[in-house]
Amino acid sequence: MQNKELNSIDTEWMKKALSLAKKALSIGEVPVGALIVKDHTMIGRGYNSPISCCDPTAHAEISALRDAALNIKNYRLSGATLYVTIEPCTMCIGAIIHARIARLVYGALEPRAGAVVSNLELPILPHYNHRLDVQGGVIAEECGALISNFFKNKRSLT
Repeated sequence: MQNKELNSIDTEWMKKALSLAKKALSIGEVPVGALIVKDHTMIGRGYNSPISCCDPTAHAEISALRDAALNIKNYRLSGATLYVTIEPCTMCIGAIIHARIARLVYGALEPRAGAVVSNLELPILPHYNHRLDVQGGVIAEECGALISNFFKNKRSLT
């Protein structure tokens, strides 16, 4: 597959993840959306809902992993790609690695809690028995603007 085609495919899937992030925004959650694709088919999706679910683990990535695992009836998601609108945190990277996701594609960097490149760089640690390919920056400006505007609006309300 050519790079141009790959970027086009990644962009299309990330736009769908961005629409999931907007669902989180509509219920007052931090706007992050995620979906999982295998063999050109979406097998799982999720968006942030820790407040509404009273669950600190209800991040978009975790919700998408749970949905995909239930849909394919296997906790191993080998060969799948996870798309998420913002760089995953420590918890989510751990779950992504344990699920054996083949490829992670994220939108905007998360300078405070990002655990892919911004801070801990967890996917490249040598002690994990699974490696995943990582592609960042897919429609990063749009993904980043959604979350930045969310926090800007929150600050203006206080």
